[in-house]
Amino acid sequence: MKISNLLAPDFINLDLNSTDKESVLEELVHILDDANKITSKEEFYKVILAREELSTTGVGNQVAIPHGKSSVVKEASLVFGRSDKGIDFGSFDEKPAKLFFMIAVPEGSSDEHLKVLAQLSRKLMHEDFRNALLKAKDTESLLKVIKDNE
Repeated sequence: MKISNLLAPDFINLDLNSTDKESVLEELVHILDDANKITSKEEFYKVILAREELSTTGVGNQVAIPHGKSSVVKEASLVFGRSDKGIDFGSFDEKPAKLFFMIAVPEGSSDEHLKVLAQLSRKLMHEDFRNALLKAKDTESLLKVIKDNE
């Protein structure tokens, strides 16, 4: 499955308002709820928080990839958020995260999210890809960066 198949313009926020980890997670879950991809934003938020308690999803290089699997997820989805200021996400390199990809998958689905997570992780290792995401002026240009790198 291609990353661009999961990411729609309505699932992108290039100007996150959050200033801390919990609020950015809430803001990204809200995008899923607005897009009608989950049946309970409260329940999915709990799932995401529980996952973060196991180990941070702040992978370093200004990137965080929070993810969760739950029965409240209607179909596999991906949301993207960007914070120009950066948010302390407890990342392994101790630097703030600016690029956020939240993966939501239904309970009982295959390991689809792990494949998407692996694809994203491989792409996000490349500094030029991360920089292009940081510099994208609008939703269309961000989607183009992702599609051009699939």
